[in-house]
Amino acid sequence: MAGAVVGLPDWLEARSFKSQRPVPAKRKFSSQAVEQTIQQVKADIVDQEVAWMFENCFPNTLDTTVAFSEREGRPETFVITGDIPAMWLRDSSAQVWPYLKLAKEDESLKALIAGVINKQVNFILLDPYANAFYNEPKLGEWAKDLTEMKPGVHERKWEIDSLCYPIRLSYGYWQVTGDVSVFDDNWKKAALSIYRTFREQQRLESPGPYTFMRVTERATDTVPLQGYGFPTRKIGLIHSMFRPSDDACIFPFLVPSNWFAAQSLRQMAEIFNAVWNDTEWAARFSDFADEIEALLQKHAVVEHAVHGPVFAYEIDGFGNHLFMDDANVPGLLSLPYLGAVDRKDEIYQNTRRLILSADNPYFFKGRAGEGIGGPHVALDYIWPMSVIMRALTSDDEKEILTCLRTLKKTHAGTGFMHESFHKDNPQKYTRSWFAWANTLFGELILTIREKHPDLLKREI
Repeated sequence: MAGAVVGLPDWLEARSFKSQRPVPAKRKFSSQAVEQTIQQVKADIVDQEVAWMFENCFPNTLDTTVAFSEREGRPETFVITGDIPAMWLRDSSAQVWPYLKLAKEDESLKALIAGVINKQVNFILLDPYANAFYNEPKLGEWAKDLTEMKPGVHERKWEIDSLCYPIRLSYGYWQVTGDVSVFDDNWKKAALSIYRTFREQQRLESPGPYTFMRVTERATDTVPLQGYGFPTRKIGLIHSMFRPSDDACIFPFLVPSNWFAAQSLRQMAEIFNAVWNDTEWAARFSDFADEIEALLQKHAVVEHAVHGPVFAYEIDGFGNHLFMDDANVPGLLSLPYLGAVDRKDEIYQNTRRLILSADNPYFFKGRAGEGIGGPHVALDYIWPMSVIMRALTSDDEKEILTCLRTLKKTHAGTGFMHESFHKDNPQKYTRSWFAWANTLFGELILTIREKHPDLLKREI
């Protein structure tokens, strides 16, 4: 947990809003398109504090976390999360996602994002069950975990979404740029590895090759029953031992991640059809997606006493389920953001009301604001990511404005998003350098500017 900030800096009290970015010479990467966007968007934001937060947050991934290089003429980009010097497949995808729309305007930015995709492919081919990697073939702090650790792997927590995010990034990059150069033989091998891993983790005929245990005082950092997780009825959904928070699942069928997997399989089908005219594999991907979605509709929709039919967060196939949501993405709240579920879907709307209420045990409300947290940090800690995601999945301008106000008053004078803040005191927060949350805030401002521009023409 990061140290708490005590009091506000003099420059904030004076409302000078001095940039908190590294000086240009110390920035990891510079994009002309990003710099132009910052200036254009700031000019459209009346609230100077929000404009200052956007200027700090939107370029944070490029300013502080990327290492761009070329290998045999192909770009490679290693992206750390911020204060942890490793590259997560999930975080790295999400960190560069808000820059995609600018890739056609800036060849260097386009190459950087292509480099992220190429790097992710290398990592998936190294170990499709790992969630985080190093930029060199070394063993790190989790080398003693009771699983099959390989040099270059930082952590080997099996999370379905770790394999979904690279597909989302590849598909989004292709849709924006039209560039198919990233879809080489290695990308195809990685895609087939993803399919194989998803099939293995249905565990229809055997438990599969993956187990994980850790010697730890944190129950959420290890997996019970010899590392295979609690029992399930083998209904065909994909098992996930960990959530996108890196916390262990209670029931191994993690519903939002299975929705994300179905979406990823459909995107792979489209890529295989368009790029390689491989109709056989495209059909396999599409059929698998149909299979998962049908199983989710059959098993993951559960009647809630207050909210009616909703999506459970986790299930086990025996009828046991969790009514909750976690702040990380994918969660139930974020399903429309990922394109996995229509935001107007009745079951999603019921679920949304549940998870944004006291009926979600990880929904916290206090003097500083309200939002979703999770077991990863502590009770009563709200994740700005959940507040941002609430706004990104809403068409209600009043709700969006409330989210913006919460974010404005909970950055603790730093001008950046954090992993979490205490519901009653934003000066108590975790992770002062969490690049995903920063760039996601930038994405929110860009989205509001596009869809609800009048909200930025007032004091927040």
